[in-house]
Amino acid sequence: MTPETAEAESGASTAATAPGPLPAPPPAPGAPPARPAAPPVPSCVPAALSVVPAALSGSPPVPSCDPPVLSSVPADLSSVPADLSAASAVPAARDGGGPVGADDAGPLRFVVLGDSFSEGVGDRAEGVWRGWAALLAEGLATGCRGPAFLNLAVSGALSADVADTQAPRALAFRPHLASVVVGVNDTLRRTFDIALLARRLDRVCADLDAVGAVLLTACLPDPGRMLGLPPPLARPLARRQRSVNAVVHALTARYGAVHLHLADPAWTEDRALWSADRLHPGERGHRAVAGGFHRLLAARGLAHGAPPSPEPLQPPPTRTEALLRLATAGTGWVLRRSRDLLPQLLLLAGAELRHWADGTGTGPLDARADDALAAALAATMGR
Repeated sequence: MTPETAEAESGASTAATAPGPLPAPPPAPGAPPARPAAPPVPSCVPAALSVVPAALSGSPPVPSCDPPVLSSVPADLSSVPADLSAASAVPAARDGGGPVGADDAGPLRFVVLGDSFSEGVGDRAEGVWRGWAALLAEGLATGCRGPAFLNLAVSGALSADVADTQAPRALAFRPHLASVVVGVNDTLRRTFDIALLARRLDRVCADLDAVGAVLLTACLPDPGRMLGLPPPLARPLARRQRSVNAVVHALTARYGAVHLHLADPAWTEDRALWSADRLHPGERGHRAVAGGFHRLLAARGLAHGAPPSPEPLQPPPTRTEALLRLATAGTGWVLRRSRDLLPQLLLLAGAELRHWADGTGTGPLDARADDALAAALAATMGR
């Protein structure tokens, strides 16, 4: 999810898998018609997981979750239907009957782009971060075909890092499945720009879609809510994350991605799912994310292996270990954000208090954020 609490070592985890198609839910108002399902990727290669090194030869080096407004952007963003909690539209069939990147002989290729949420921070196994993506990969295998798994996600990554650094390496991998979950760190920067983020993510999704990858996306809770910040500080972050989530929903519908809705209270209010920092899932949370994606992929015929166990296999961190982590990595994160976000966040909080004092409440600030989001979606989705 999520923002970086730590500049942790990233791990390319081991796992196993294979794919196929899901029934499309009713399209959201204004959304393009659902595309027919891509046929399953043919099988048969050894079931053992192939872990691909992160450096590929020759490659350069989102409180609520509002759904998408696509090519037609409503004037009132609150009119967008609020139910997009399961999967999205089904991807189009490719010319020739299968994904462009698919081949009959090679393994299923699963690539992960994003930040610490996808890197696996909060779920340590055998001394490295493992996380939901590696757990999901283990459940993608069939009896005779396993996945090649490449995790490019890095703690602290912004949408610019995903678009400029991770995406070229992911494209060189020619993936069948590609997870793109990023944006929380963008909301924690004074340079936050929803129009730039929308353009970057659209470019990444378009390029991956063009090589035949089925996309995985997720919307995320805002960090102010998760950290329990006071309302004047939390509301500006909530607006930003709500805008990021709306962009993610729009791109999900546009590219027929498999979407997991992770901003619901059932997810955010269950502290058993979260690590001590309240920003990253713990092992139970990562397993819940992996299980959610596995259900959606299985419904599409894209996951044939066993789903990951929902129960943690590692002992939970002791109180001492949790406090030590907060005192080291957590302190570093707070210091970095104090230099970057905090001065601007205090200004935003001052604006919140002024509007409450003069009786206008949050209306003008909400409207300004909605206008910026509408413009970003119109510019990105209207082409």
